[in-house]
Amino acid sequence: MSKNKSSIDSSENHYNTLLAPVITEKSTIASEHNQVVFKVPLEATKPQISEAVEALFKVKVKAVNTLRVKGKKKQFRGRPFTRSTVKKAIVTLEEGHSIDVTTGL
Repeated sequence: MSKNKSSIDSSENHYNTLLAPVITEKSTIASEHNQVVFKVPLEATKPQISEAVEALFKVKVKAVNTLRVKGKKKQFRGRPFTRSTVKKAIVTLEEGHSIDVTTGL
């Protein structure tokens, strides 16, 4: 029973590690080079991201690059606010592997 519980916990962690795919012009250009871009939590590490992508999509990960986009200061109707800081992961896949992010999980 504990093995079953731990596998459920690990799959939940994988779903919590990858928040959403980033679909922009730049990420579609990167997909031509076997790369996929995901939004991840600020505390996620590269090994965690790699493990989550391999487990959820059943592909081999070649490399993971991460970047933090600091929230910008903006104004809405004269009231200042700050956008949230976001962490992105650019996942490079091995040759022959691909992920179709438009289909979902």
